Amino acid sequence: MEWLDALILGIVQGLAEYLPVSSSGHLEIFREILGIDLPSDETLQFDIILHAATVCSTLVILWPMFSRLCVSFFTFRRDYDFYYVCKILVSCIPIAVVGFFFKEWVEQFFGSGLFIVGVCLCVTAALLTFAHYSDRIVPVGRGRDISWSDAFIIGCAQAVAVLPGLSRSGTTIATGIMLGDRRDQMAQFSFLMVIIPILGEALLDVKDILSPDHAAQATEVGGLALIVGFVAAFVVGCCACKWMIEIVKRGKLVWFALYCLVMGIICMLWQ
Repeated sequence: MEWLDALILGIVQGLAEYLPVSSSGHLEIFREILGIDLPSDETLQFDIILHAATVCSTLVILWPMFSRLCVSFFTFRRDYDFYYVCKILVSCIPIAVVGFFFKEWVEQFFGSGLFIVGVCLCVTAALLTFAHYSDRIVPVGRGRDISWSDAFIIGCAQAVAVLPGLSRSGTTIATGIMLGDRRDQMAQFSFLMVIIPILGEALLDVKDILSPDHAAQATEVGGLALIVGFVAAFVVGCCACKWMIEIVKRGKLVWFALYCLVMGIICMLWQ
């Protein structure tokens, strides 16, 4: 992979990770446009490195909150922040199950064409639309704190959103809003709940990449491409993270639903 291709994909990841338009889906779209054809395992490894970069940007933007949560959790204060971290851990259970038992099945969807991406983008559009109108559909009990059961259900939504084209942030935020959770909490919870699974997967991939067996194999993703992609995703992600939090507070998700619908139809027709 050329460094310029990695730069473009890094910028795409930085924007699409936080906007509810599916970063994995848009990476597939731009790989198709750029004519990048990689084996599915290398495609997934490169995507995980880019996701790790946006996780780092989340830590930078939400550092005051993240550091406060860490202090409370590791000192066992049993306060609101301690139980907030526990809810994040509960939300990670479904994605851990998918990662341990269904990883090879998920890998088949990466690099398999744009039709699946198009279908999943249309599903994302439907979820965002339901979330936008949920206040009118179920007006009672809105704006509450995230409960234990909500955390698990949102985690299930994150597990399903591993499919390319199904926006992780869009799916989890929309699920929380439809459950009646506060909008300002959902954006931050959605961005924080992905930290553990992405960094865990990234560390495992780095270990595999540095192993002697992997080093002996030819790879189409060079070290320069990985560095350029990582830096681009991190820098752009810092800007997009702050922007998305404000968008969710203002309830403007419906415009992204329209975008996902149009892009999904284009992808299916392209395929």
